[in-house]
Amino acid sequence: MTFQLHKVSVHHAGAASHALALRELSLDVAQGEQIALIGPSGAGKTSLLHTLACALRPASGTLAILGTSPWQLASRERHALRARLFLAPQTPPLPPRQRVVNAVLAGRLPQWRLWTAIRSLVAPVDPRAAWDALGKFNLQDKLYARVDRLSGGERQRCGMARALVSNAEVFLVDEPLSALDPTLALQTIHVLQAEAQAREATLICSLHQVEIARACFARIIALRDGQVVFDLPSSEVSDAMIAALYRNQADTSPVFEPVDVDLHAARPRC
Repeated sequence: MTFQLHKVSVHHAGAASHALALRELSLDVAQGEQIALIGPSGAGKTSLLHTLACALRPASGTLAILGTSPWQLASRERHALRARLFLAPQTPPLPPRQRVVNAVLAGRLPQWRLWTAIRSLVAPVDPRAAWDALGKFNLQDKLYARVDRLSGGERQRCGMARALVSNAEVFLVDEPLSALDPTLALQTIHVLQAEAQAREATLICSLHQVEIARACFARIIALRDGQVVFDLPSSEVSDAMIAALYRNQADTSPVFEPVDVDLHAARPRC
Protein backbone atom coordinates (compact mmCIF):
# COMPACT_ATOMS: atom_id res chain seq x y z
CA MET A 1 0.00 0.00 0.00
CA THR A 2 1.38 3.43 -0.96
CA PHE A 3 -0.77 5.56 1.36
CA GLN A 4 -3.06 4.85 4.28
CA LEU A 5 -4.80 7.77 5.97
CA HIS A 6 -7.24 7.39 8.84
CA LYS A 7 -9.12 10.45 10.11
CA VAL A 8 -6.25 12.76 9.16
CA SER A 9 -6.70 16.46 9.89
CA VAL A 10 -4.19 19.05 8.69
CA HIS A 11 -3.88 22.78 9.35
CA HIS A 12 -3.40 25.22 6.48
CA ALA A 13 0.32 25.73 5.82
CA GLY A 14 1.57 28.96 7.37
CA ALA A 15 -1.88 30.03 8.53
CA ALA A 16 -2.01 32.16 11.67
CA SER A 17 -5.29 30.55 12.72
CA HIS A 18 -5.91 26.89 13.46
CA ALA A 19 -8.26 26.48 10.48
CA LEU A 20 -8.17 23.00 9.02
CA ALA A 21 -7.31 22.33 5.39
CA LEU A 22 -8.16 18.61 5.76
CA ARG A 23 -10.81 17.29 8.15
CA GLU A 24 -10.68 13.70 9.42
CA LEU A 25 -9.87 12.40 5.96
CA SER A 26 -9.57 8.64 5.45
CA LEU A 27 -8.07 7.17 2.29
CA ASP A 28 -6.20 4.12 1.00
CA VAL A 29 -4.06 4.19 -2.16
CA ALA A 30 -2.54 0.99 -3.55
CA GLN A 31 0.87 0.89 -5.22
CA GLY A 32 0.64 1.70 -8.93
CA GLU A 33 -2.77 3.36 -8.80
CA GLN A 34 -3.45 6.41 -10.93
CA ILE A 35 -5.88 8.83 -9.30
CA ALA A 36 -7.34 12.22 -10.20
CA LEU A 37 -8.09 14.66 -7.38
CA ILE A 38 -10.86 17.11 -8.22
CA GLY A 39 -12.79 19.75 -6.31
CA PRO A 40 -13.32 23.51 -6.15
CA SER A 41 -10.54 25.92 -5.25
CA GLY A 42 -9.74 25.72 -1.55
CA ALA A 43 -11.09 22.17 -1.27
CA GLY A 44 -7.82 20.83 0.16
CA LYS A 45 -6.27 19.21 -2.91
CA THR A 46 -2.89 20.91 -2.56
CA SER A 47 -2.86 20.33 1.20
CA LEU A 48 -3.51 16.64 0.64
CA LEU A 49 -0.66 16.34 -1.87
CA HIS A 50 1.70 18.14 0.52
CA THR A 51 0.61 15.86 3.35
CA LEU A 52 1.31 12.80 1.22
CA ALA A 53 4.73 14.25 0.36
CA CYS A 54 5.64 14.66 4.06
CA ALA A 55 5.66 18.43 3.62
CA LEU A 56 2.75 18.97 6.02
CA ARG A 57 2.45 17.17 9.35
CA PRO A 58 -1.05 16.00 10.33
CA ALA A 59 -2.56 17.62 13.41
CA SER A 60 -4.40 14.38 14.19
CA GLY A 61 -5.13 10.97 12.73
CA THR A 62 -2.73 8.36 11.38
CA LEU A 63 -0.73 8.46 8.16
CA ALA A 64 1.33 5.63 6.65
CA ILE A 65 3.47 6.13 3.53
CA LEU A 66 5.03 3.15 1.77
CA GLY A 67 4.44 1.04 4.83
CA THR A 68 5.93 3.40 7.42
CA SER A 69 4.74 6.22 9.66
CA PRO A 70 6.82 9.20 8.43
CA TRP A 71 6.41 11.41 11.49
CA GLN A 72 7.64 8.68 13.80
CA LEU A 73 10.90 8.41 11.88
CA ALA A 74 14.13 10.20 12.64
CA SER A 75 14.77 13.25 10.47
CA ARG A 76 17.35 11.45 8.33
CA GLU A 77 15.04 8.48 7.72
CA ARG A 78 12.17 10.80 6.82
CA HIS A 79 14.43 12.59 4.34
CA ALA A 80 15.20 9.22 2.73
CA LEU A 81 11.48 8.51 2.50
CA ARG A 82 10.84 11.88 0.83
CA ALA A 83 13.41 10.93 -1.83
CA ARG A 84 11.03 8.18 -2.93
CA LEU A 85 8.24 10.73 -3.48
CA PHE A 86 8.14 13.42 -6.16
CA LEU A 87 5.95 16.46 -5.49
CA ALA A 88 5.39 18.64 -8.55
CA PRO A 89 3.79 21.96 -7.50
CA GLN A 90 1.61 23.96 -9.86
CA THR A 91 4.37 26.54 -10.23
CA PRO A 92 7.65 24.61 -10.53
CA PRO A 93 10.46 26.05 -8.37
CA LEU A 94 12.79 26.71 -11.31
CA PRO A 95 15.50 29.37 -10.77
CA PRO A 96 14.98 31.90 -13.60
CA ARG A 97 18.67 32.26 -14.54
CA GLN A 98 19.26 28.52 -14.58
CA ARG A 99 19.59 26.49 -17.77
CA VAL A 100 16.77 24.09 -18.50
CA VAL A 101 19.15 21.12 -18.47
CA ASN A 102 20.12 21.89 -14.87
CA ALA A 103 16.53 22.54 -13.85
CA VAL A 104 15.48 19.12 -15.17
CA LEU A 105 18.43 17.24 -13.70
CA ALA A 106 17.54 18.69 -10.30
CA GLY A 107 15.05 15.83 -10.20
CA ARG A 108 18.03 13.65 -9.31
CA LEU A 109 19.25 15.74 -6.38
CA PRO A 110 17.82 13.34 -3.75
CA GLN A 111 20.00 10.54 -5.09
CA TRP A 112 23.19 12.54 -5.71
CA ARG A 113 26.05 13.28 -3.35
CA LEU A 114 26.69 16.95 -2.65
CA TRP A 115 29.79 17.03 -4.85
CA THR A 116 27.89 15.53 -7.80
CA ALA A 117 25.15 18.15 -7.45
CA ILE A 118 27.71 21.00 -7.40
CA ARG A 119 29.64 19.59 -10.33
CA SER A 120 26.47 19.21 -12.38
CA LEU A 121 25.79 22.95 -12.09
CA VAL A 122 29.00 23.57 -14.03
CA ALA A 123 28.92 20.59 -16.38
CA PRO A 124 25.57 18.73 -16.41
CA VAL A 125 26.16 15.14 -15.33
CA ASP A 126 23.66 13.48 -17.67
CA PRO A 127 22.35 15.92 -20.30
CA ARG A 128 21.09 13.01 -22.41
CA ALA A 129 18.63 12.03 -19.67
CA ALA A 130 17.33 15.61 -19.52
CA TRP A 131 17.07 15.72 -23.33
CA ASP A 132 15.11 12.46 -23.42
CA ALA A 133 12.71 13.65 -20.71
CA LEU A 134 12.17 17.00 -22.42
CA GLY A 135 11.63 15.23 -25.72
CA LYS A 136 8.55 13.49 -24.33
CA PHE A 137 7.02 16.95 -23.94
CA ASN A 138 8.37 18.31 -27.26
CA LEU A 139 10.81 20.57 -25.41
CA GLN A 140 14.16 19.04 -26.36
CA ASP A 141 15.11 22.19 -28.27
CA LYS A 142 15.00 24.09 -24.95
CA LEU A 143 17.73 21.96 -23.34
CA TYR A 144 20.23 24.82 -22.95
CA ALA A 145 17.74 27.70 -22.86
CA ARG A 146 17.43 29.81 -19.73
CA VAL A 147 14.37 29.13 -17.61
CA ASP A 148 13.31 32.79 -17.71
CA ARG A 149 12.98 32.52 -21.50
CA LEU A 150 10.31 29.83 -21.22
CA SER A 151 6.58 30.42 -21.37
CA GLY A 152 4.39 29.43 -18.44
CA GLY A 153 3.32 26.23 -20.18
CA GLU A 154 6.92 25.36 -21.04
CA ARG A 155 7.92 25.82 -17.41
CA GLN A 156 5.16 23.48 -16.31
CA ARG A 157 6.31 20.80 -18.77
CA CYS A 158 9.91 21.36 -17.68
CA GLY A 159 8.74 20.57 -14.15
CA MET A 160 7.15 17.36 -15.44
CA ALA A 161 10.40 16.43 -17.20
CA ARG A 162 12.13 16.84 -13.83
CA ALA A 163 9.77 14.19 -12.45
CA LEU A 164 10.70 11.80 -15.25
CA VAL A 165 14.43 11.90 -14.47
CA SER A 166 13.81 11.32 -10.77
CA ASN A 167 13.93 7.91 -9.15
CA ALA A 168 10.54 8.40 -7.49
CA GLU A 169 8.09 5.62 -6.74
CA VAL A 170 5.25 8.11 -6.31
CA PHE A 171 4.29 11.15 -8.41
CA LEU A 172 2.21 13.81 -6.62
CA VAL A 173 1.31 16.36 -9.26
CA ASP A 174 -0.55 19.59 -8.52
CA GLU A 175 -2.46 21.22 -11.39
CA PRO A 176 0.02 20.41 -14.19
CA LEU A 177 -2.30 21.62 -16.98
CA SER A 178 -3.23 25.15 -15.87
CA ALA A 179 -1.03 26.86 -18.51
CA LEU A 180 -1.50 24.33 -21.32
CA ASP A 181 -3.81 24.22 -24.31
CA PRO A 182 -6.09 21.15 -24.67
CA THR A 183 -3.72 19.25 -26.97
CA LEU A 184 -0.67 19.77 -24.77
CA ALA A 185 -2.75 19.00 -21.68
CA LEU A 186 -3.68 15.56 -22.99
CA GLN A 187 -0.12 14.89 -24.13
CA THR A 188 1.21 15.79 -20.68
CA ILE A 189 -1.25 13.50 -18.91
CA HIS A 190 -0.46 10.66 -21.31
CA VAL A 191 3.28 11.01 -20.68
CA LEU A 192 2.86 11.06 -16.90
CA GLN A 193 0.57 8.05 -16.97
CA ALA A 194 2.83 6.07 -19.30
CA GLU A 195 5.88 6.79 -17.15
CA ALA A 196 4.05 5.85 -13.94
CA GLN A 197 2.80 2.63 -15.49
CA ALA A 198 6.25 1.71 -16.86
CA ARG A 199 7.89 1.96 -13.42
CA GLU A 200 4.78 0.76 -11.52
CA ALA A 201 4.71 4.05 -9.69
CA THR A 202 1.69 5.62 -8.02
CA LEU A 203 0.33 8.77 -9.67
CA ILE A 204 -1.98 11.23 -7.91
CA CYS A 205 -2.83 14.31 -9.93
CA SER A 206 -5.01 17.25 -8.92
CA LEU A 207 -6.97 18.70 -11.81
CA HIS A 208 -9.49 21.42 -12.53
CA GLN A 209 -10.06 19.86 -15.96
CA VAL A 210 -12.84 17.53 -14.88
CA GLU A 211 -13.44 16.02 -18.31
CA ILE A 212 -9.78 15.01 -18.58
CA ALA A 213 -10.00 13.50 -15.10
CA ARG A 214 -13.07 11.49 -16.07
CA ALA A 215 -11.66 10.39 -19.43
CA CYS A 216 -8.11 9.53 -18.39
CA PHE A 217 -8.19 8.29 -14.79
CA ALA A 218 -9.81 5.12 -13.53
CA ARG A 219 -10.35 6.44 -10.00
CA ILE A 220 -11.53 9.91 -9.02
CA ILE A 221 -11.40 11.38 -5.52
CA ALA A 222 -13.45 14.53 -5.01
CA LEU A 223 -12.70 16.93 -2.16
CA ARG A 224 -14.70 19.81 -0.75
CA ASP A 225 -14.03 21.72 2.47
CA GLY A 226 -11.18 19.36 3.31
CA GLN A 227 -13.30 16.21 3.17
CA VAL A 228 -13.87 13.40 0.69
CA VAL A 229 -17.17 13.93 -1.08
CA PHE A 230 -16.85 10.84 -3.25
CA ASP A 231 -14.17 8.28 -4.11
CA LEU A 232 -15.32 6.29 -7.13
CA PRO A 233 -14.36 4.68 -10.42
CA SER A 234 -14.68 7.37 -13.10
CA SER A 235 -17.43 5.35 -14.81
CA GLU A 236 -19.65 5.91 -11.75
CA VAL A 237 -19.13 9.69 -11.58
CA SER A 238 -22.19 11.43 -13.03
CA ASP A 239 -22.71 14.95 -14.33
CA ALA A 240 -25.04 15.59 -11.39
CA MET A 241 -22.31 14.64 -8.92
CA ILE A 242 -19.88 17.01 -10.61
CA ALA A 243 -22.46 19.82 -10.58
CA ALA A 244 -23.09 19.28 -6.86
CA LEU A 245 -19.36 19.21 -6.11
CA TYR A 246 -18.77 22.60 -7.71
CA ARG A 247 -22.03 24.25 -6.64
CA ASN A 248 -21.50 27.64 -5.04
CA GLN A 249 -21.83 27.51 -1.26
CA ALA A 250 -24.43 30.29 -1.40
CA ASP A 251 -26.68 27.96 -3.36
CA THR A 252 -29.27 26.42 -1.04
CA SER A 253 -29.84 23.35 -3.24
CA PRO A 254 -28.87 20.00 -1.71
CA VAL A 255 -25.22 18.98 -1.96
CA PHE A 256 -23.50 15.68 -1.40
CA GLU A 257 -22.47 14.73 2.10
CA PRO A 258 -18.92 13.37 2.51
CA VAL A 259 -18.70 9.61 2.20
CA ASP A 260 -15.97 7.11 3.00
CA VAL A 261 -15.63 4.74 0.05
CA ASP A 262 -12.67 2.40 -0.39
CA LEU A 263 -12.63 1.46 -4.06
CA HIS A 264 -9.68 0.66 -6.29
CA ALA A 265 -10.32 0.76 -10.02
CA ALA A 266 -8.59 -0.50 -13.14
CA ARG A 267 -6.00 1.27 -15.27
CA PRO A 268 -6.89 4.44 -17.19
CA ARG A 269 -8.74 4.26 -20.46
CA CYS A 270 -7.35 7.54 -21.81
